[in-house]
Amino acid sequence: METTRHFVATCYVVCDGATLLHEHEKLDMWLPPGGHVDRDELPHQTALRETHEETGLRPDLVADAGPYDTAQATSLPRPAALLLEDIDTHEDGRVAHQHVDFVYFAECDGRTVDPVGRDEADADAWTWFEPADLDARADDLAVDVRDLGKRAIETVA
Repeated sequence: METTRHFVATCYVVCDGATLLHEHEKLDMWLPPGGHVDRDELPHQTALRETHEETGLRPDLVADAGPYDTAQATSLPRPAALLLEDIDTHEDGRVAHQHVDFVYFAECDGRTVDPVGRDEADADAWTWFEPADLDARADDLAVDVRDLGKRAIETVA
């Protein structure tokens, strides 16, 4: 059986020393905003679109672009991490579905969450986590979510 891979983008939004996460209903885990890259999008655009749809926030990416801008090539904002995530696995250990996740950090100037997309989690499903909160919830948070959340806060600070 072949593995299906989808391109996705995630955005760790930081405001006043905290990053924003919600408990994803389908995946049963805490995650930042993010989602699948549409056919007409670049990953950094997806991260910003998904963040706006899911939270109503319009953050600014904290990402350098590469050094190449020519007539035929344009540098894109570099993700803070590029992850391969197993989404569905079979009982025998074979992976059926993976996400190639472009992870970005961003900064916003307010903490008011007001989702604008359809079928989004309610505003009260979102929680701002400071570094100590991320550490205190180590049993509830995936290691990568905790570590990237702390890195995002450090980067923006």
